[in-house]
Order: sequence, then structure tokens, then C-alpha cells
Amino acid sequence: MTYLSHRLSNGIRIIHKPTDSWVAHCGLTINAGSRDEEHNEQGLAHFIEHVIFKGTQKRRAHHILSHMENVGGELNAYTTKEDTCIHASFMHTYYQRWFDLLSDLLFNSVFPERELEKEKDIIIDEINSYKDNPGEQIFDDFDGVVFDGHPLGRNILGTPKTLKTFGREHIAQFIGRNYATEEMVICSVGRIPFSELVRLAEKYFGHAPISSRNNLRQAYNGYVPKEKVVKRRNHQAHCVLGGPAYKADDSKKTALILLNNMLGGPGLNSRLNMAVREKHGFCYNIESHYLPYSDSGIFSIYFGTDADYIDKTLSLIRKELHRFRNDRLGLLQLKRAKQQLIGQVAISFESNLAEMLSMGKSILLYDKVDSIEEINQKIEAVSAAELLEAANEVFDPGHLSMLTFKPR
Repeated sequence: MTYLSHRLSNGIRIIHKPTDSWVAHCGLTINAGSRDEEHNEQGLAHFIEHVIFKGTQKRRAHHILSHMENVGGELNAYTTKEDTCIHASFMHTYYQRWFDLLSDLLFNSVFPERELEKEKDIIIDEINSYKDNPGEQIFDDFDGVVFDGHPLGRNILGTPKTLKTFGREHIAQFIGRNYATEEMVICSVGRIPFSELVRLAEKYFGHAPISSRNNLRQAYNGYVPKEKVVKRRNHQAHCVLGGPAYKADDSKKTALILLNNMLGGPGLNSRLNMAVREKHGFCYNIESHYLPYSDSGIFSIYFGTDADYIDKTLSLIRKELHRFRNDRLGLLQLKRAKQQLIGQVAISFESNLAEMLSMGKSILLYDKVDSIEEINQKIEAVSAAELLEAANEVFDPGHLSMLTFKPR
């Protein structure tokens, strides 16, 4: 697997993977997300992701939305705690068409006030839809428990109250602080000569003056484990258990990825799925997650169950965590765990869209993209002793917080 890279004179980086597919995927990933908002800006990064499509100096909103769709393409965007991405999928012959639109969105958006007000109502509806889905909302609320008082703990969507205050001046201030050329990556997976991709990048993005972000992200510290119960009008109880975890460049990250996959990853044979669902039938859905950030991370276990089964389910979960903290994996167990994760990674690489999106994030975090061979080598290098050490640090009962949505 070959990744081709280039840096424009203004600092914008390009990462490309050549393919023979008729379909190309290309996007712009910006190292700016909800954690970069000021205390009175909650939801602003996500708001910008929405309204950047609402008009430029030469295109109205319907022209923007039709530009790629008219040739069968798909236009999309997303915002996370740490980055924003605008991307499209299209027939490989339309790279120039996409670069023309993407640069127009980035450099020439005008953010019409009338469109801003309409979009606020749309996002408030989006916020309300999350409130109707406790299995999704609980993750956002759990971030607030773990990262209490820190920008990482705030909901990406914001609140109706903060949204209503946003105007063009707020958007301009946020973009001016955070949309620096040295924090941007053009990522591409498609059928185009790399020299042509660089030429297009130079033509449409090379004119932007070099800029860097001066404001440093607020470091996270002072974690205090806590338990919180919220009464809701739900049929089911929903619960998340977890705490802070390793940052993206921590040497123990791969060990925790492997542990998480064994504990509650997507495999039907995960320990939690086998112990809680298959053996006892206490819940339909139980899973664990590990999400690393640039300077921190979060580990969590989620389950939904009947309120009568909460304590029984938690007892089984704690039993599995205790096993990981006290029982060193044997050679055969370790081999099987690595084989499973390596196979899942290989399957994930089958999606060119998913790979394109991950490439941009990887460049922002590490200034490189690991090949599947390099990822496999890191997985194979994890020892049973390293797994035991990571489990004792992250799964320590005294380290874990818990949030429960309990039916009224």
C-alpha cells in the first residue's frame, strides 16, 4: 500500500492513496472541533459545518448542494471534538469540479443571516432528536461526567440557548482563530495521478496565505470519579461505565485497543457479549469503546437493560474487568485476540471512504499514515504483560465513573 504526500508552501498537507476504482473520495480535514470553542460558543464548530453550505460569493445554497449531486456525487461533512471535515464521493473524472467547490466553500462562504436563522432551528431539532434517543444521548452526557468542566465534556451540538446567540461575527472569530492552513489536510483516495492532484491543490488552495493556530488547547486534568443516576421516562435502563484513557500517541494505546476489542468490541464473541447477553440474556446491546484524543482519551462500556437487571449486569462486567486485571493471557488466547483484531482492521480497509476520512485525522495527529502492514506489526508486538499493565491502569475500579439513565 502506497500513500503519497505533499505539503503546499502555505502549510496545507495532501495525502493520497491511488486506486483503480471509478469512485473517488476526497475531503478537507481541519484540526478544529468543539473543544476549541470558548465557554460561550458551545455548538459553534458544528454550526459552522452546517452553514458553510449556505452560500458563497458566487453560489447560492441550492447551487452548492446540486454541484456534485448533479453528476451523481455525494456531499457530506461532520464535526468531532477535535476536527471538522468536508468531503465528497464522486466519479473519479470530477476531481476538478470538487476542488472548485471545496475551495469556494472554504474561502468564500458568506453565511447569510437568513440562512443562519433557519439552520439554528434545524440543529435544535437535531438536539431534540438526540434527547429522544437515550442510547445515544448517554454517551454525550457521560463525556460531561468524565471531563467535567472541560471543553471535551461539552456536547458537540451545543444548546438551543447558545445557538440562538450565534451570528456572522462569531463564525468569523472562530474561523480566524482555528482554520489555519497548517492545520488543514486534503485527503484523497481515488483514480488520479498524484501530480494532477497536487496541481489542483496548488490551483485552488495554494493562494491562501500561510497561517498557524496560536491558541493552545486547554489541557485536561483533575479527574474525579463519580456516579450519577438520572431518572427518565424510558422503558429501558441505560448505563455507561468508564473513565479517562490513553492519548493518541501513547505507547500503550495499541494494548488498550486490543483489550477493548476483546472486552466489548464488534465481535459477537466479545467477553461482555458472551457473558451478559449470550449466557444470561440480561441485555440486547452491550459494547465497549476507546476513543483517543490528541492529549487524552476515554474508555467506556455501555449497556441497555431492564431496570431489574442493572446490578446483575454490572456484577458480570466487573467480573470481566477483574479477569483482565489479574489473569495474564496465555499464548493461544493472545494469538487469537490479535488475529481477530488484525482481521477486523483488514475489513475496515475495504472501505475507501472510511480510509480517506481516517487518513486526514492521522496526518493531523501523527503527520503520517500507517499502512495495514505497520498496524499489524504494532498489534503483533503487544505482549501479555503490556495488556495486564493497561488493564490495571484503565480498568481499575477506583478509576471508573458511571452514569445511569433509570426509568421513572
